Amino acid sequence: MEAINYIHEQLRPEDQKEFVKFRAGDNVSVSYKIREGDKERTQIFRGDVIQIKGTGATKTFTVRKMSNGVGVERIFPFFSPNIGDIKVLKFGKVRRSRLYYLRALTGKKARIKERRRKQSS
Repeated sequence: MEAINYIHEQLRPEDQKEFVKFRAGDNVSVSYKIREGDKERTQIFRGDVIQIKGTGATKTFTVRKMSNGVGVERIFPFFSPNIGDIKVLKFGKVRRSRLYYLRALTGKKARIKERRRKQSS
């Protein structure tokens, strides 16, 4: 436990990137850097956030997408230097914070309703 506390202390506020606020059920587009040999490129992973867990330096979020009929999940650390940008494409309307039930659903049943946002006047 002391090692985790040490890592939390090492994470300074200026090291943290500010991303758009999102939560479970939102459809996001995560652009992250991939290193292949001496080349570096940016790849975009677009899908639904099925969970956000952890605190401080160990905080992560899991994004799930369907690729050719196969579900693909990827876990991203919030404070990874490889994450370039996170864009929220749709705000989902869900009633729980862990959406593991989506793993068993296919087709139209796996869709998440869109949450209406308040218009600021």
